[in-house]
Parts: sequence; structure tokens; C-alpha cells
Amino acid sequence: MSTTSIIYSNDDDRAYGLAGMAISLAALDALDRVSSISLDGEDTMVSFSHEYYFSSSPSISPKASWNNLLSNYNLTLAMALSNVMSRWMVRRHEEVPADIMDTLYRTVVAEGCETCSLEEDEAETLYNRANTYMRRIFRNERLHPAIDEFVRVLSLQRSLTGHEIADELHLLQII
Repeated sequence: MSTTSIIYSNDDDRAYGLAGMAISLAALDALDRVSSISLDGEDTMVSFSHEYYFSSSPSISPKASWNNLLSNYNLTLAMALSNVMSRWMVRRHEEVPADIMDTLYRTVVAEGCETCSLEEDEAETLYNRANTYMRRIFRNERLHPAIDEFVRVLSLQRSLTGHEIADELHLLQII
């Protein structure tokens, strides 16, 4: 396992990872689930809105609760994939190393099984779907200059609200 490749190498690498996560949220039409992103976040770089967090209530059906968990799992899965893809494919212009993808695969499949009670093949199907979609975005070299510009804006601003993310991505014609 190449953990040094998973850890952010510098602030620029961190900005590309965070930009990738924001782009994946936009691509999945889920920017309403994020309240802000920040390069300076201590524990987390993404702060989610209340819509993201699981809320258990007697008035919410078990099916609705599970669907919310599954939706959040899919968002988290896409964000993890887009983080490494943005850092490698856009910033470094290289394919994500196989050992990183293998580590990510094992981690997110295990998380899907634990968090959503998915069978391994179900979690694998969701992983493959998200991987294909995120690769389509981050392999598109026509988007790379816009992603680079979004990283520049993020690096200057240091943090953006969900609305500011949507505005910037719209201006750059990413969404």
C-alpha cells in the first residue's frame, strides 16, 4: 500500500482533492447537501448541511432512513473517488496508481457493507458505477483548465459556501 500517495503532499494537492469533491457533489446534483468547504478545516474539509446527516425519528419510515443512508454513501463514495482522480488525473496528468484505487475500493466497499448493510457485490456495483462516472468527468481534458481555475479560486478564498461553489462552477461552465 502506498499511503504516502494518499496523504496530501502539499496545500495545492489538498486544493485539488477538495475541488474534486465539490465537482462530484455538483455532478450528482447534491450541492444542497454541503454548507461549506474549507482548505483550512482541521478535521474535515467539507461541512454538510442538515439534509446530509442521518436523522432517525419515529415519523420517518425505515425505508426512507435506509434510502438516506444509501444516498449519503453514494455521495461519500463519489467524493472519495473524485478526490484522488482530481489530484492525479488533473493535477499530475497521470492515472491514479492501482494500489491507491485498490485501497480505496476495499475501504469503500467495506463501508457500504457496514453502513448500509449491503452485500459485497452490491457495494461493488455502486463503486463501479461511481468510478465510471467520475472517470468520465476527470478524464475529460477539456474540463481541466476550468478545474485548475476552480482550484485557484479555492486557494485564494480558502473556503466557499455551497452557494459560492455552485456560482463558481457555473461561471467556469463545469456545471
